[in-house]
Amino acid sequence: MTAAGEHPRSIRSFVTRAGRITAAQQRALAALWPKYGVDFAARPLEPRTLFSRTAPCTLEIGFGNGENLLALAAAHPERDFLGIEVHRPGVGRLLLGLEARALGNVRVICHDAVEVLEQQIAPGSLAEILILFPDPWPKKRHHKRRLLQEPFAEVLASRLSRGGVLRLATDWQPYALQMLEVLSAVRGLENLAADRAFSDRPLERAPTRFERRGERLGHRVWDLCFRRALS
Repeated sequence: MTAAGEHPRSIRSFVTRAGRITAAQQRALAALWPKYGVDFAARPLEPRTLFSRTAPCTLEIGFGNGENLLALAAAHPERDFLGIEVHRPGVGRLLLGLEARALGNVRVICHDAVEVLEQQIAPGSLAEILILFPDPWPKKRHHKRRLLQEPFAEVLASRLSRGGVLRLATDWQPYALQMLEVLSAVRGLENLAADRAFSDRPLERAPTRFERRGERLGHRVWDLCFRRALS
């Protein structure tokens, strides 16, 4: 298993936290990684080889504890799913959930999402990308750490197949507005909201712990949905 290592970029969108990892999660990382894990490598993945079939593939970036990814994979056995997360306790928890539900349509990468998208995900290979409640880095001096910046937005768009969809959500309004501005400027992406602003919450999205925390604090959630142009 390849954990998130040093990255040549000077600015990261995340801080690796040690966190508390349970004995069960640690065992899952050791025993289940060969079954569900994908080591980082600077060469494109071949989804048909990875899943032994041809199917639409959804990628979730920063899946946290994996609640949404588990729910989607269980509800859509006809689709394949890739999850990226740098925090090992969350990865371990997802692995336990996959094994308990006997889900064979999910694979997990424990590495920096920017590197993975740039080097390991082939252009045009994804039907859907999910980025749910990324760290908003609210202090102005930290805005440069936000995941959704113009260069990465261009990479995301290029990894979608024609008609592929990019879905994002945040409970931090200034970040939501930045996301809207950045994505609206990406050539080849079109906003699916009727007013070209924010979208309705997808009914099938399982609430993450970050979303539930925001609800307890009275935060509104802003959803965005962009599609790569068909031509």
